[in-house]
Amino acid sequence: MKPAPFAYERARSLDQAIELIAGTEDARLLAGGQSLIATLNMRLSRPQLIVDINRVPGLDRISLSNGQIEIGALVRYAQAERSAEVATHAPLIAKALPFIGHPAIRNRGTIGGSIAFGDPAAELPTCFVALDGEAVIAGPSGTRVVKADTFYKGLFESALTPHDVLTAIRIPVATSETRTGFAELARRHGDYAMVGLAASARAAGKALSDVRLAFFGVGTTPVRARTAEAALAAGDVDAAAKAVATDLDPSDDVQASSAVKRQLAGVLIQRAARQLMGEEA
Repeated sequence: MKPAPFAYERARSLDQAIELIAGTEDARLLAGGQSLIATLNMRLSRPQLIVDINRVPGLDRISLSNGQIEIGALVRYAQAERSAEVATHAPLIAKALPFIGHPAIRNRGTIGGSIAFGDPAAELPTCFVALDGEAVIAGPSGTRVVKADTFYKGLFESALTPHDVLTAIRIPVATSETRTGFAELARRHGDYAMVGLAASARAAGKALSDVRLAFFGVGTTPVRARTAEAALAAGDVDAAAKAVATDLDPSDDVQASSAVKRQLAGVLIQRAARQLMGEEA
């Protein structure tokens, strides 16, 4: 199919981008376009205006400040994959990036696009939650910061309003105590995962604290498995794996049934636990 007719504007500054989307009843931002173009072509989206932000300066930077790594919204997956700063200071994101689609997608797709779109089956929104990150959002009233735990509201719904631009995400810099784990199960590499898990914790030897277990592919947003988090912090991996039966309530979908998803989630808890305890890379 072809998209419905729309107007196109290329923003040269962040202020211009905000002005353009604020002045149109139904506008969409174009960054990497890996989700937007597909929804346009299938006519799931019929915006009046597309605002291209690829020429907005300053949104493609990775920087360190105040104990956080800031990743600009226009940073491409491939750029982040090659970044020594991401590998060192945000290792969970570095672990997840190779699982996203294929090289052609990673060459164009953007970090900000994935976070803003909020596909509940995608890797990066869940890593964002697992790492207790925060979103930097610019809008007509200025700039605000929203924590990851309150950013996602429902299926493809977030704290972003139609007149907002996500400019960056910030993640606490990894320390010597930081442990991360990532695992997903897909029918083949590059497909949406049947179930996936992003995990982070602080470690003293094999003892864990501040455990955060966020699943994707099991709900309308990234899902924290809080009972499993408490069990893993107490050192009981088996109890954590069993806790997904109450922590998660996935629906049947084309990937797997609800029962299969719960079973696979328990397997991923065990795999992630080995990574968090330093038993597996």
